[in-house]
Amino acid sequence: MMRQLFIALFLMMPLAAMAAGGESVPFHHETNLGNQASLQRGAKMFMNYCSGCHSLQYMRYQRISEDLEIPEEVMENNLILTRGKIHDTIQGTMSKEKAAEWFGKAPPDLTLTARERGADWIYSFLLGFYLDDSRPSGVNNVVMSNTAMPAVLAPLQGFQVLKHEEEGESEGDGHGGGHGEPQFELVQEGQLNPAEYRAAAADLTNFLVYVGEPVKLVRYSLGFKVIVFLLLFTALAYMLKKEFWRDVH
Repeated sequence: MMRQLFIALFLMMPLAAMAAGGESVPFHHETNLGNQASLQRGAKMFMNYCSGCHSLQYMRYQRISEDLEIPEEVMENNLILTRGKIHDTIQGTMSKEKAAEWFGKAPPDLTLTARERGADWIYSFLLGFYLDDSRPSGVNNVVMSNTAMPAVLAPLQGFQVLKHEEEGESEGDGHGGGHGEPQFELVQEGQLNPAEYRAAAADLTNFLVYVGEPVKLVRYSLGFKVIVFLLLFTALAYMLKKEFWRDVH
């Protein structure tokens, strides 16, 4: 019976992937929530490039300020770019009705995106924009084919085209050959070189992973303290054992 259950779960895994959209996730991101400078840079990127359209409706400015050790005055003066206050949740400035009219779909809330799709998905999406004349925005994405989102980070990344290794491959298939990392060619430079842009995309991904589960920072801190306590307790227990059994032959 147990064997049949494992076989059934194994067979259902491909179906689960298809239900999730069968999206290609070509790039790997190593999340590092212990890098506070990265989280701070990611927060800055989100507020400057994402918060105009996307909300973080389950996160407050004040929580970010406290967790990432950003002074409240810095948050209020430099990172709150909407009409919100320090105690408010993070709401985009664009109305859902206008967004749906302009882009065909309202931009989603991003609070739980990292928990729903994973860090690799976010990182790959940020790296995956390429020029596509067939799309209204002029760009497509290897992770989310025919996305309605424009390349808002193009001023940093520049514009790239998707190279296909096999002849006859469709320009708009959105999968870049389907084998390994898609191959891009930069045709217009941005403010950052490719390595710098990847680092910036990693910072933004780290920040969205933190937003999806802020308590992870507490767990990481508590875990270190617990390990130190166990090591000290083990050393004391060992010395106590030696003392008790010192005269026993």
